[in-house]
Amino acid sequence: MSLRLLTRLVLIAVAVLAAAAIVGAVRRTISPALAMAGGLALFVCVSAAIVSMIRWIRPPASARMIATRTALRRRDADHQPIAFEWVGIEDVSREMWLAAIAAEDAYFRHHSGFDWQSLQEAHAHNQTHDRKRGGSTITQQVAKNLFLWHGRSYVRKAIEAYVTLLIEASWPKRRILEVYLNIAQLGEDLFGVQAAARRYFGKPARDLTQTEAALLAAALPNPMRFRVSEPSHQVRFRQAWILGAMRRMGDVYLERL
Repeated sequence: MSLRLLTRLVLIAVAVLAAAAIVGAVRRTISPALAMAGGLALFVCVSAAIVSMIRWIRPPASARMIATRTALRRRDADHQPIAFEWVGIEDVSREMWLAAIAAEDAYFRHHSGFDWQSLQEAHAHNQTHDRKRGGSTITQQVAKNLFLWHGRSYVRKAIEAYVTLLIEASWPKRRILEVYLNIAQLGEDLFGVQAAARRYFGKPARDLTQTEAALLAAALPNPMRFRVSEPSHQVRFRQAWILGAMRRMGDVYLERL
């Protein structure tokens, strides 16, 4: 049984529990334990409904955008709004699709939200290196950037894992990639590949070339450090590595999304 199917079955069971709790409350025969379980079940149902709706409804902003805008306004009250322009995935160059996957989550098509091998490798790396490496998938990054605050607490990680399961259970892979490409931070006040393509290359995202897409993808781990406007040797090295990964994956990878 896949993780996605298991998540859907659990959500159905939770919905039944929430309904039972509501019925019990109406009849005033509910016990404290059932009330607590019903409240938790109701939270799960509401959060699942919100996540599911974004499969069809475009989010106006992300939690990361709001936090960034707040921080910039604190630093400079006259700072202009962040640059963000939503675009459908069909209006993004397929080279950009492939570049983002090659750079951030090569097993995106195959996993159900978590790449356990990458997580293990990141954990082993972080035990012996000062500079930490993440093992988050594209789905986990969408969960974190769209809904949550940034931090390293176990509570946030637990909520991120929960939201990741909800996203994988209710969105197709192309929708996950579409949201990711639109909310990814690509500059201090810049979000999404459409706004980035216009600022850095003077063109819409649909016209990005393979080389340009790889350069944008090279900045995805840390756009404050990896600058597209002034690419360092490290950024150029990442760009070349991403281009090689894109060629190995090939366009056939996207046909199976």
